[in-house]
Amino acid sequence: MRTGVQARGAAEMAVGVEALPETKARHDNGLFLIGMFKLVKAVFFFCVGIGAMHMLHKDLSDEVMRIATSLRFDPENRIVSLLLDKVDLIDAHRLKEIGFATFAYSALALTEGVGLLLQKVWAEYLTLILTISFLPWELFELARRPSWFRLSLLVINLGVLWYLVWLLKRKRHTAAEPVANGSDGLLRTR
Repeated sequence: MRTGVQARGAAEMAVGVEALPETKARHDNGLFLIGMFKLVKAVFFFCVGIGAMHMLHKDLSDEVMRIATSLRFDPENRIVSLLLDKVDLIDAHRLKEIGFATFAYSALALTEGVGLLLQKVWAEYLTLILTISFLPWELFELARRPSWFRLSLLVINLGVLWYLVWLLKRKRHTAAEPVANGSDGLLRTR
């Protein structure tokens, strides 16, 4: 003989209604992709931070020349000359700042990525807030020096922003929507 809970669960499963609120929802593919992108970004910026710290006690101009010759670039190349001019502006203190800033950004991206992969609502809001906060800077940089790369970054971030807003609205709407439970007549929220 079945208990009332077992009978109700079997009836709900037969009808196709959610049996219990504890059942795990299937993973959202968009959140998975955004989370993986954030994790890749975290690894990239961690490596940049390691590289910055590794270069602390080295002559950056010599390192640029060494890399340029190993990649078979002409030392008189315009790009190499531009890099050498920019590298001369970086001192040890600035290199430490760059390293620590990239480590901090890496930790933030790691937090976002792990939270999104674990489907945490706080991570969705964190990603939404951070994406919004970087938009003015991206727009300024695009207006100052337009390029396809900057435009692409802006479009990607606007797409992420749109998706997160849509997802959070959908979740809020479905959480407030009552679902009838056929067996005991009670209304439940999802």
